[in-house]
Amino acid sequence: MRPRRGSDGIFALMSGGGTAGHVQPALAIGEALVARGHAPSTIVFVGSRRGMEATLVPEAGFEVTLLPGRGIRRKLTIANLGAVGGLCLACVLAVFLVARRRPRVVVTVGGYAGLPGSAAAIIMRVPLIVVSYDAVPGTSNRLVARFARKCAVAFASTGLPNQVVTGAPVRRAVVSADRSASGRQAAREIIGVANGRFLLAMAGGSLGAGRINEATIGLAKAWAERSDVTIYHVAGERNIVEASAVAKGLGLGPAGEGSGLDYHLVGYEKHMPSLLAACDLLISRAGASTVAELGAIGTPSVLVPLPGAPHDHQTRNAEVLTGLGAAVLLQDADCSATRLQELVDSLIADPARLVAMASAAATAGHADAADKVAELAESVAKAAR
Repeated sequence: MRPRRGSDGIFALMSGGGTAGHVQPALAIGEALVARGHAPSTIVFVGSRRGMEATLVPEAGFEVTLLPGRGIRRKLTIANLGAVGGLCLACVLAVFLVARRRPRVVVTVGGYAGLPGSAAAIIMRVPLIVVSYDAVPGTSNRLVARFARKCAVAFASTGLPNQVVTGAPVRRAVVSADRSASGRQAAREIIGVANGRFLLAMAGGSLGAGRINEATIGLAKAWAERSDVTIYHVAGERNIVEASAVAKGLGLGPAGEGSGLDYHLVGYEKHMPSLLAACDLLISRAGASTVAELGAIGTPSVLVPLPGAPHDHQTRNAEVLTGLGAAVLLQDADCSATRLQELVDSLIADPARLVAMASAAATAGHADAADKVAELAESVAKAAR
């Protein structure tokens, strides 16, 4: 069964989500399509009810359909039975969605939330584009890549069929982030941080990272009397209540007039490009979107890959920047308050190294990646007519 192309006026169906790391590249491609003349109403998203796309996509001005399902764990569990059932139902609903909306092309950014839309494109014979921005492709993308017309990849070594190296898509707000002196001052105003202190940003991804959170609060405790440092701690939505309670118990918070550590705690940072432009150093996980944004903006970093990530892809992502001298790799097991204090103190004492790291990071950026994927989507859709 083949739906009649685009009679509903839909050009692209963007499939995928779950975490912000999956949603942001999809939004970047959507924004690029709009910049190329496609109305926002002709670009629709499909993702998971459990994912951050539920809020991020409407905030960006696009329509989103949310399907059931959650990620499948890599071991036998009772929870996986429900996950498989939800995935099957989501695939059925996605087929009906594609049949009804009749997009000219489906673009998947992977993740468990990307599989239903990809499967529907294959079943309904709608041209499919796979977007893979990790150094090692995820399971969902590897499953459907053989059916894709093109695979847009960040690295030539990815090895997917019919691949085109585009770089990792980043949003327009990331591309326009400014790390000049005036730009960084403006960015600090956006996130509510005063000038004059070394700004250390800590983030474990949109959902948070327990190890990084624990080490961050321990570091803040050790630095409680420092008046030359600001810690901006993005704890993740699922960890913010616990982190807030611990920080409050330790008396941590924004500094008033005079001395003491300036500590800011948030669950999710909506102005992440501003934070990356403003900070002197970022400590974070090594998700593909984070690595891409660090390169696009030129931010020095300490990267703590997620242990147990499929195919150790976060370590491979981190190596893109560490190989350039743009980042320092810190294993999760070594991510303690004591080790962070040693590492950050050494970098604070060596501003020339931070400048060199920032310059090296900027060489890894692909500001036009989203536009390249959008152009690829147009060419695939045109060829399928």
